[in-house]
Amino acid sequence: MQHQTNQTGFTEIELLKHLPALRNFARRFHSSPIDVDDLVQETYVKAIANAEKFRRGTQLRSWLFTIMRNTFCTKFGLTRREDVGLADDTALQVSVPATQEWKLRGQELERAISNLPEHQRQAIEMIFIDCLSYEDAAHRCGCASGTMKSRVNRARLQLRTVINGN
Repeated sequence: MQHQTNQTGFTEIELLKHLPALRNFARRFHSSPIDVDDLVQETYVKAIANAEKFRRGTQLRSWLFTIMRNTFCTKFGLTRREDVGLADDTALQVSVPATQEWKLRGQELERAISNLPEHQRQAIEMIFIDCLSYEDAAHRCGCASGTMKSRVNRARLQLRTVINGN
């Protein structure tokens, strides 16, 4: 395996170091380990195929998460459209829940997280995306676990305020 930066702007090691976080994120979309593996693999394939679109200096993890989310949403939308023989059943439904609000809320959350101070954003990512314990996250940041809990709490309060408009 070559470890030099290729023309794409990221190294294979940089790409692979995000594997645990991507697997954890994929579990939010699928419960089946096989589906999780497929989504992660498809994310990596798309990342490599579109690597020229990645800009050095931006967050590779965020870029990969966006690819994964878009891949899942696209595939989910296609599978919902490809169901055969359900036209009569769908016609009998009184209403179909709209997905636009959830998409907008997700974008709103992403913006709110990106606007957090670096130490709070890092704490949120480590605890809720990387699924680290408070102790492990604190160790990585070189602080006490109480400090990590405080950072997460302050970040959650700030996110709640921004999202709820309080």
